[in-house]
Amino acid sequence: MATTGTANGLHHRHSSQSLPSNEISSQDETPADCQEHLRQLRKHVEKVKAEVLEQVQGQLGDLLDKVLTHSIQTFTQRELPSASDAKPTNNNNSRSHKMDDGKVFAARQSILDELFEISHIRTIYHVFIAAMFLFIFSTLAVDYIDQGRLVLEFDLLCYAFGKLPTVLWSWLLMFSYTLAVPYQALVLWGVSFHGCPSKLALSLGAGLALAALQGAVLGLFPIYVVIHYQLPPASRFIVILEQIRFLMKSYSFIRENVPLVLRNPPKEGEVIRFPTFSSYLYFLFCPTLIYRESYPRNPYIRWNYVGVTFAKILACLFYGYFILVRLCIPVFRNENNRPFSTRTLVLTVFNATLPGMLILLLAFYAFLHCWLNAFAEMLRFADRMFYKDWWNSTSFANYYRTWNVVVHDWLYYYGYRDFLWLSTRKFRTAAMLSVFLVSAVVHEYAFTMGFGFFYPVMFCLFAVFGVLFHFTLTDKRKSPVWNIMMWTCLFIGQGVQVCLYGQEFYAQVHCPRTGRGFWELVTPRSWNCSF
Repeated sequence: MATTGTANGLHHRHSSQSLPSNEISSQDETPADCQEHLRQLRKHVEKVKAEVLEQVQGQLGDLLDKVLTHSIQTFTQRELPSASDAKPTNNNNSRSHKMDDGKVFAARQSILDELFEISHIRTIYHVFIAAMFLFIFSTLAVDYIDQGRLVLEFDLLCYAFGKLPTVLWSWLLMFSYTLAVPYQALVLWGVSFHGCPSKLALSLGAGLALAALQGAVLGLFPIYVVIHYQLPPASRFIVILEQIRFLMKSYSFIRENVPLVLRNPPKEGEVIRFPTFSSYLYFLFCPTLIYRESYPRNPYIRWNYVGVTFAKILACLFYGYFILVRLCIPVFRNENNRPFSTRTLVLTVFNATLPGMLILLLAFYAFLHCWLNAFAEMLRFADRMFYKDWWNSTSFANYYRTWNVVVHDWLYYYGYRDFLWLSTRKFRTAAMLSVFLVSAVVHEYAFTMGFGFFYPVMFCLFAVFGVLFHFTLTDKRKSPVWNIMMWTCLFIGQGVQVCLYGQEFYAQVHCPRTGRGFWELVTPRSWNCSF
């Protein structure tokens, strides 16, 4: 016992001598000093936690993608023999196999759902809600001062979403066609292909017939509905965006299944296997543009999440309405009384930067987060990576990849990668430029048909400035300064869009065209209209 006590005493003295002076003196600190140290420690822990979560999230996401891609490649090589199995492997075959790898779907949450679990990020979300209430109160106050009564009218929303029955029946026709025709065309072609003596003629005939039907029903019909029935702007955008979505969905379905039919001829006595009709129907509603016969699925539906998400979409709609009423419409009403000039343009652009950026954030949150997550939840679709952390981008190249992952995947796999495959991987720059051109044309088409006038603002922003920024602000730039530069360019770009489209919309109303000549149709009315 004595020996033990001596040893403990020596250990105690040694520990006391090894403690730093500040640790020894901490025994004499007051409770207030201890609380201050605890507060500093908590702040430091929260900071370290946020940094670790950010780094681990990115690294784990990349690692998971690589592991899943490797697993699918291994399974494909083992279970689905191809023509390369009977030949010696060389570098060209390995490169072509990598080109054939498709998108990997995995069960994962959207980034904002993960970030909103952190109280600091949730506070930023609360700030935006408070700003919405401020817009509502200011609108009520201004109406009360001007008219002597509380007025909360939504005439702009009623006008924008007018003629919804026409939108509904035209959507049903486009959906019915997309559900029946591409699927049956694939089945009829696939059944006849391997037994036909002239496979090329059959394929060309089937392809041309399907392209003609696509052009008539999904190409000309929506344009006819929009123009003939003179739909208001929001209703126009619904029809046109659904037209584009159905075209992209049907192309993906054909593009993914035709190679399978070509590579897997049926053996004697067997019937060729086609994707099930239910999988195609599911694909038309699930929030992805890349067809797979099956996707990762969640075990159940969180109906509370669905209800809250749709309520957020409605709130974003009213939020955008108040932004237009309080920040945009008064500016355009005043500026359109003056002739078009550089001074007027510059002042209006800077007045429109803040509402333009708010509209961009609302559109991102309402559609890419809420709308897609709501349908994903109802369909138990588990892969919720509809976007990545685009707000952290230090280059426009990364911004284009992370802003809208759903559309980017379609453009990458069916545009960029197929272009490289056709050109034997020789023209990467041309493939990239072709993707930018397609994106610019489609965006300009949607805005032209949506607003009802031609003003190539979106085309110039995508095909000119988008390409310029992509090649100058590359992924090599990692400094936070470049993130500030990206946000500055986004602010200015949104201001330009809201300014030019807003001025042209009012000019089209107050200075209608008097003729149908080509130059009068393509010349913006805001350049020479004052009222």
